[in-house]
Amino acid sequence: MELLNLSTLLRENSYPGRGIVIGRTADGKKSAIAYFIMGRSENSRNRVFTTTGDGIRTEAFDPSKMVDPSLIIYRPVRRLGDRLIVTNGDQTDTVYDAVKAGGSFEDALRTRTFEPDGPNWTPRISGMTSHTGAGEFSVQLSILKSADGNGDCCQRYFFDYPSLPAGEGRFLHTYKQDGDPIPSFEGEPERVAVTAPNAAAWAEELWANLNPDNKVSLYVVYTDPATGERDEVIRNANQ
Repeated sequence: MELLNLSTLLRENSYPGRGIVIGRTADGKKSAIAYFIMGRSENSRNRVFTTTGDGIRTEAFDPSKMVDPSLIIYRPVRRLGDRLIVTNGDQTDTVYDAVKAGGSFEDALRTRTFEPDGPNWTPRISGMTSHTGAGEFSVQLSILKSADGNGDCCQRYFFDYPSLPAGEGRFLHTYKQDGDPIPSFEGEPERVAVTAPNAAAWAEELWANLNPDNKVSLYVVYTDPATGERDEVIRNANQ
């Protein structure tokens, strides 16, 4: 699989929707995770990321303009011990609760489907990193999507990476591109280069290349699996 330039992918796609990137830093020492949201409607754009005790959540920037919070207010990132869960919806809590009770990432997501927002049927994308000892970590990714736009059928895909090479990540996003209805992501998570030396530099790179009209919020975290030390950055279009 070709190693792609993430900045180019973002710059050339006006609406990938919501996206998860999980990778390993160029020095091989840290996990690198990014999650971004975009929006076309006023309701979707009226959001910010804020921190919580175990991760982040979305909130209305102007509560008076919030119309329907059901699919846009949730906790995208939660930490559970040495695991980090990141998703584009309330399935974050589904995975968190299942893993905490001794279940698996896959079994948790087998209880969920794509979002009920036909005719788009927005996919649910999810990821989890788990520290595996000696400064190492594994990566799991998933996408739950309709059958080529057929809202009567759900297709669940799981991707398991026991390890990732230094300077590489995998990029999974909800939409292939803009459209009406919006076409879902297709294929395996994209193989992308991760070269930024720290979270601030990576956040700057990603934020600069997300479409300026549609970008809403971005979260980036670099984590040292050997020590648990985190370097986090949040960027919000609404300040």
